[in-house]
Amino acid sequence: MATVLFKSRFYSAYQSEKGRCFFVDIQQKRVKMSFCQLLAFRQKVITMDLDAHFNGDLNRHGIEILTLCNREHLFILDTLEVIDLKMFVQGIFTMSELHTMVTV
Repeated sequence: MATVLFKSRFYSAYQSEKGRCFFVDIQQKRVKMSFCQLLAFRQKVITMDLDAHFNGDLNRHGIEILTLCNREHLFILDTLEVIDLKMFVQGIFTMSELHTMVTV
């Protein structure tokens, strides 16, 4: 059983109640992540250059390729999905911190 941690327009995150893991739904695919993998996921999303999506010289096609969990998963995201992903990752960690404050 997993509890909904955070949802956005394109993505959903769940926290396992018994296992020490997280599940992230991206493009109709559920990816299981440890906390360390979730941190690495956050770092990859933070380093995505959103400004490049609005500059034809830097990102001509307006897509981003995201690989997760030692390249076990590969996703191709458009600009709207990247914008939503950045807010989604921020929401995951905000909700996680709030949950920690409530349970302590």
